[in-house]
Amino acid sequence: MRIGIDLGGTKIEGIVLDDGGSERARLRVATPGESYEATVQAVVAVVRDLEAKAGARCRVGVGHPGAISPASGLIKNANSTRLNGRPLDLDLRRALGRDEVRLSNDANCFAVSEAADGAGAGAPIVFGVILGTGVGGGIVIDGRPLVGAQAIGGEWGHNALPLPRDDERPGPACYCGRRSCVEAWLSGPAFQSQFARIAGRELKATDIADAATQGDRVAAQCFETYCDRLARALANVVNLIDPHVIVLGGGLSKMSALYRRVPELWKDYVFSERDSIATRLVPPKHGDSSGVRGAAWLWPV
Repeated sequence: MRIGIDLGGTKIEGIVLDDGGSERARLRVATPGESYEATVQAVVAVVRDLEAKAGARCRVGVGHPGAISPASGLIKNANSTRLNGRPLDLDLRRALGRDEVRLSNDANCFAVSEAADGAGAGAPIVFGVILGTGVGGGIVIDGRPLVGAQAIGGEWGHNALPLPRDDERPGPACYCGRRSCVEAWLSGPAFQSQFARIAGRELKATDIADAATQGDRVAAQCFETYCDRLARALANVVNLIDPHVIVLGGGLSKMSALYRRVPELWKDYVFSERDSIATRLVPPKHGDSSGVRGAAWLWPV
């Protein structure tokens, strides 16, 4: 049996899959905010709890923000910045007493899961998107993740927002030190702060989308702007890798109006016949479980 762990900025989720891919146990806990060491111990506690429920020692795969640097072996580019510069794979192996724990970028895990038996099943090229606390992406070609020479394949969240309007320059600061990153515009916290600045009140991202459909003029304006920015950002991906399917994940993927409006808008930005764009924008089949399932799939049956 295999355990998959989705190590997020706000929660750690674990799942046990048997060799047939069926779920045997599941657990979700809050991610400790105090230290890196506390995060490692929380992952270990989830693994121990799941193994107790499964009644067996399991192989462990972990999806995490950022990537393991091929140059240093340390985590880089994680929006959960306490992970950066740390040997997460080594520390987890030591803490769990394992010869091997398999790690991969969380967006890659999500993309692999949806390409294997989810919303992108059967598609030659799948781009998996995380729209949540951060913004990430993973590319799967013929069932295999495209990791790349720097282990940053699919990291579109730290490209600059394409075709910026005058009022979008120079753009908001990003934790990475740059300005106007896609993540700084399209993450959940970014969307919520944009709405709060205009409306003078706070709503969760999905509540903004709901308010837009119910006639709230300010919410509708903010949601339309969000859709246009997402369309511009995804059009760059389509122009570069031309995926057959783009699957949205993360908390903002629950905004159902995205799947109709964004493809309408990206017609203005994709370098192809505007009425013959075949790329499909779809919600995840496995919902919030895609990332954790993909982490378990890091181990073959």
